[in-house]
Amino acid sequence: MRESQAIYNDIGSVLVAAAPDNAATVIVRAELSPENDHCKCEFDYVDSTSGETNWFTAGAQANADLLDLLVELRTFFVNNISSKQPSF
Repeated sequence: MRESQAIYNDIGSVLVAAAPDNAATVIVRAELSPENDHCKCEFDYVDSTSGETNWFTAGAQANADLLDLLVELRTFFVNNISSKQPSF
């Protein structure tokens, strides 16, 4: 299993590739289903010249990649948190 930082880096790479060229900041809200089979994502960015916040669509491939990465990140945390739980 990969480390969490590698997963975060891949998530960042997907977002940078999908964001508009004039984006100074990317804001993502994601809701991953309990079954890990779908994800609701909303994408906003702060314009580097005007400072205004606008929305954008990331596209089907970015959405699919983010779903896979978020499932991987969730699995990483579940596995690592449960392995650190004290046994009674």
